[in-house]
Amino acid sequence: MKKLLTVWLAAAALSFSVASPGVFAQETPAAPATEAVVTTPVGDATVAPEAAPAAEAPMAAEAAPAEEAAPAAVPVPDKGDTAWMMVATLLVIMMTVPGLALFYGGLVRSKNMLSVLMQVMVTFSMIVVLWFVYGYSLAFTEGNAFIGGFDRVLLNGIWDNAAGTFANAATFSKGVYIPEIVFAAFQATFAGITCALIVGAFAERIKFGAVLLFMVLWFTFSYIPVAHMVWFWMGPDAYSSAEVAAEMTSKAGYIWQLGALDFAGGTVVHINAAVAGLVGAYMIGKRVGYGKEAMTPHSLTLTMVGASLLWVGWFGFNAGSALEANGYAALAFANTLIATAAAVMAWCIGEALLKGKASMLGAASGAVAGLVAVTPAAGNVGIAGAIVIGLLAGFICLWGVSGLKKLLGADDSLDVFGVHGVGGILGALLTGVFNSPNLGGPSAVADWTTVAHDCCW
Repeated sequence: MKKLLTVWLAAAALSFSVASPGVFAQETPAAPATEAVVTTPVGDATVAPEAAPAAEAPMAAEAAPAEEAAPAAVPVPDKGDTAWMMVATLLVIMMTVPGLALFYGGLVRSKNMLSVLMQVMVTFSMIVVLWFVYGYSLAFTEGNAFIGGFDRVLLNGIWDNAAGTFANAATFSKGVYIPEIVFAAFQATFAGITCALIVGAFAERIKFGAVLLFMVLWFTFSYIPVAHMVWFWMGPDAYSSAEVAAEMTSKAGYIWQLGALDFAGGTVVHINAAVAGLVGAYMIGKRVGYGKEAMTPHSLTLTMVGASLLWVGWFGFNAGSALEANGYAALAFANTLIATAAAVMAWCIGEALLKGKASMLGAASGAVAGLVAVTPAAGNVGIAGAIVIGLLAGFICLWGVSGLKKLLGADDSLDVFGVHGVGGILGALLTGVFNSPNLGGPSAVADWTTVAHDCCW
């Protein structure tokens, strides 16, 4: 009886060891099931080895499709980077409304202040709307070397209904993403402030409707193509191997392909707006009484407040252009601080030498000049380079609003070209100089064009 009971218990244990992996097939891989059959003691029983293959076959058939059907992991945006980019977007909005509006408003005569405030605010608002309608798509989707396509008109495709997720935008680091809708909003503020900058060049002598019409045309046919040519690329993850590096670079914007460095918009924003403003000033003509009567600023207090808001907001403009809360953002943050301070000192010294004393207007103008000049260099140069750029910007932009302005003969009302054009050109040129590690630069160029091969190996 004991022998019969022992045989029965052994058979029951063997049947459990064979059947149990099939019950938990979704939780346990197929391989351990085979090991269990082989290593389980079975005594005199001979049925289990015949049953094992039958049990393994369905399990393998179930496991293989499960592995094949597993979808690729969807990249998850970094929450810290996303939060930082939303804050940076708010800072750039503050630069324009109220920063730039107050800066310009204090510089014009009192009778024109409300007109300038309205032009800045409505221009910014209109361009933001146009950016989301078609501007973002034409600037930051694949097309050709000069303009993008229409894949993201009205941000079409930004939300994936099937997956229940938002589309992601690449940063400058492999495997690091932010939501594309945040990137689009950040870039919308750049487009808005660029157009608003132009207002200062022909302030006090142009109708409101004409301003809006000009901004629509200039945004469409100048800002968008330049933004695409300078900033559009396929992202770092596209450079998966040395073999595809050349192909990926050929899909980028024309100026990007040339290897130009523009960290935050020295060319796209400042030079672009300054040239438009200068041409506009020539085309519209001079203000009535220009050169014959004093056209002094009516409130340097407002100008000072506006310049201060611009300085604070510019940290989002420059450091936010890193698209991540990383070392490059920190470098851009520090450079924005030190270059601006250096430019204020340089402008005040230069003004004291030329006119016998420095002024509040000079200090505010020096701050903006330093901010403009460091914009293309912010994350591409070291601290020493930022100091030199700031000092040179203060002195050279002072010449830009005095000596150069007389040579050009245009009535650039609020010195858009003298500050943004001269400062932008200076900063763009010196970025290439001070990017060198021999001059304190970070040496690691973040444009991926010149270092694509190295990054793929």
